[in-house]
Amino acid sequence: MTIGLEMGGAEPLRPFIELARPEHPSLVDETHRLDALFGVTNIPQNIWIDETGTIVRPPEPGSPAPVYVETDDPTYTMVMHYMHERRDDPGAYSERIRDWARKGADSGYALTPAEVVAGSRPRSVDVSRAAAHFDLALHLWRTEGFSERTLRHLEQAHTLQPDNITYRRQAYSAWSRGDRSDPAAFFMQTPKPGEEADWPFVSDFGKDMAALGINV
Repeated sequence: MTIGLEMGGAEPLRPFIELARPEHPSLVDETHRLDALFGVTNIPQNIWIDETGTIVRPPEPGSPAPVYVETDDPTYTMVMHYMHERRDDPGAYSERIRDWARKGADSGYALTPAEVVAGSRPRSVDVSRAAAHFDLALHLWRTEGFSERTLRHLEQAHTLQPDNITYRRQAYSAWSRGDRSDPAAFFMQTPKPGEEADWPFVSDFGKDMAALGINV
């Protein structure tokens, strides 16, 4: 199944799900529970869970080969570059999943429970505090919109868990939506030309990727 992290609910994601026409369930995580329960820190990330409910691989980057479409969204272009630069063969990850689906625990890509535990990290106090600030930001966003208080709690979540890109990208999208009538603005994660002065964050998706050494 695919799960979208989107505190705006299902409607912002519906056009993309319908365009993809998936044959598997597509769910929406409005509260970023995947962050808290599994340690998801960015999208796309994959978690392999077998038919017994056992985690076979904890969250990790992995996506099919990107398919380009014509768009004026600079964030889309950045993401496509990011996906290509991080992977020599973007389609290889899909083949790993197919190998696991065929062979189960005998797949060379399936980890043992001990390996999964060893590759997992305990949740630090700062990560827990970051989650609390994000929850407060979510509540305020729903009750009073993208207010100064909403922004302050999102900034605290960023500061306390800087490697959680889902918090950042959700904040960018929430602010970009604002009162605009353009549905695509919901997912703008970098300021449009001429709107740089209005961007309330010290960073944006492009700067985040540059900080990771990704040329976008």
